[in-house]
Amino acid sequence: MAKKQNVITDPIRIGAAYIRVSTDGQMDLSPESQLDSILDYAKSHNIVIPKEYIFMESEGRSGKKAENRPQFQRMIATAKGKPKPFDCILVWKFSRFARNQDESTFYKGMLRKKLSIDVISISEPVLDGMYGRLIEMIIEWQDEFYSYNLAQDVTRGMKTKAENGGYQCRPPLGYRIPYHKATPEIVPEEAEIVRLIFDKYVNEKMSIYALTRYLNSLGLKTNRGNPFEKRSLEYILQNPSYAGRIRWNRTRNETKEVKDKSEWILSQGHHPAIISEELFDQAIKRYESEYKRKNAKPSEVTRHWLSGLLKCSSCGRTLSSCVRHRKNTTDNYSFQCYGYLKGKCTVNHYVAEKDIVPSVLGALKEVLKCGTVRYEVKNVVKAEDNHELDTLKNLLQKLNVKEKRARDAYMDGIDTKEEYRQNKLLLQKERDGLNASIAQLLQSRSTSAMDEADQTKRILNNIQNVMDILESDSFTMVQKNVALKSIVDKIVFNRDNMHIDIYYYLTEES
Repeated sequence: MAKKQNVITDPIRIGAAYIRVSTDGQMDLSPESQLDSILDYAKSHNIVIPKEYIFMESEGRSGKKAENRPQFQRMIATAKGKPKPFDCILVWKFSRFARNQDESTFYKGMLRKKLSIDVISISEPVLDGMYGRLIEMIIEWQDEFYSYNLAQDVTRGMKTKAENGGYQCRPPLGYRIPYHKATPEIVPEEAEIVRLIFDKYVNEKMSIYALTRYLNSLGLKTNRGNPFEKRSLEYILQNPSYAGRIRWNRTRNETKEVKDKSEWILSQGHHPAIISEELFDQAIKRYESEYKRKNAKPSEVTRHWLSGLLKCSSCGRTLSSCVRHRKNTTDNYSFQCYGYLKGKCTVNHYVAEKDIVPSVLGALKEVLKCGTVRYEVKNVVKAEDNHELDTLKNLLQKLNVKEKRARDAYMDGIDTKEEYRQNKLLLQKERDGLNASIAQLLQSRSTSAMDEADQTKRILNNIQNVMDILESDSFTMVQKNVALKSIVDKIVFNRDNMHIDIYYYLTEES
């Protein structure tokens, strides 16, 4: 009779599964296929993997840095629990655990030495002992080398595509990509918003702070469906895509830090432009001249109504405003040449508000008294005919849809009679505001063509309107500043004789 043989089996162990799909184009199994392979391996090696110990990254997660993988971080945190939750971590390949050998060595060392948890690759079996560790390190080095070379190849390909005018990023407001790898095309209703933004910023000298509030007051949204904010407007105003250009390699992927301009790739794109290059260049010129450091307060919060207009008679730079806030009393403003403050101008141009304001108001009153004024006629760079009017009309059409929805909600018993009445009042208020804006726009266009006498009459009328605003207590510093900038290009101040020269202008559409 044959003797019964003793069958030696592996002891039952608790395991975890970590699954991630490569984002760099490497041939890879799907997450589900990786999990099936891991579970099959675990079953054949007496390893039990509870559902709560299956850690699967969402697709598109990069493996270059562990800190960018939330499921990986959750797995490491779980592994540190007491008592030890599992004995090993199963991965399809070592490259799924980490593509950076430094991070791989750090995390594997911590798991093995401090927690007695092994990391096992089910498709890359290695021997036990030091020789096996050496083979494992060679595999990891090959993975990192492959990743580095692939990244270099991808970067070279993207650079070449950018230099040839190819578009390779998410389309901004005003564009859409109709199908994969297609050239962006214009979204008409969104393009109207883009033209409106550039027109208000360049031709009407509206600040980003004021423009944000204006767009949101009209109910306009970004391409993500959110209200406009300072950051989204800055992105639009600096994006050369709107002028038909390509800009690539502007920021670092890891930190979003803006690189030096010498590293950027700029070329002419194949996609259609929404605005002219001239209008975009003027927007960039203004933005760069007014750029404030990160976290700086908006100029509307602290500026005087003369801010940005006073110029040094010696070097031509702007006189910066300084305000001293005092409790229970009026703020005290003063102005000094920016160049003098930075040591770039040798002439002191300090002047207090109490001295400069009477001079400016007196000069404006003198022009009105004499009835004559020297001015320059400026032709604004139009973004596109009727873009603002079309935007307002589209908003009116959307109100009809909103009114129908409100009526249907009432008829279906979703809203009460009082809720329906309130909705109607709000929609009617919005309709009245849009109609008023349209009427004002049409009126301003009807008076665009004028002879010299009409122009003089018009600018004198504008000066009178601005005077009324400056002398009224009903307007803020911001509103007064915007009003004055609508007729005055600059005010040159000479401190030696306390004299000012005001340069007026009148805008006409070309």
